[in-house]
Amino acid sequence: MSDPDPSSPADTPLPLTSPRTPLQLSFPFLREGSRVWERERKPPQPGELPSPLPTKRTRTYSATVRAKSGPVFKGVCKNFSRSQGHGFIRPSHGGEDIFVHISDIEGEYVPMEGDEVTYRVCPIPPKNQKIQAVEVVITHLNPGTKHETWSGQIISS
Repeated sequence: MSDPDPSSPADTPLPLTSPRTPLQLSFPFLREGSRVWERERKPPQPGELPSPLPTKRTRTYSATVRAKSGPVFKGVCKNFSRSQGHGFIRPSHGGEDIFVHISDIEGEYVPMEGDEVTYRVCPIPPKNQKIQAVEVVITHLNPGTKHETWSGQIISS
């Protein structure tokens, strides 16, 4: 075998240098592109606002108690988008349409346009000037339309 050349770069040891900036690790390790572990809150982008609407899960106890103690209203489902997670109810007594969140729908069926519903109301923070429907129950399915259950089953009424 031939003797390796002593001047080859593989044989000369590389000098050990420290990085220019100290390596900072934190637990859990932050990964580039990972939004799960971001600690700092970024300001909303133009057109992107944080949702002020309280869902059933984020509603305060006092708001829930106030809603449960209020009267039950009747209305008709104006529209509801399962993919967007919300819709609107047209009150039977007239007035402005009322917002309804997907988490406030009680029962087996996804509301469709024309379904008769009963609901209670809860103010929407922070100013509590508008209201949203809570404890929404479908009382009468709109005849002649196909209804979907939350599990995805299609049923003709």
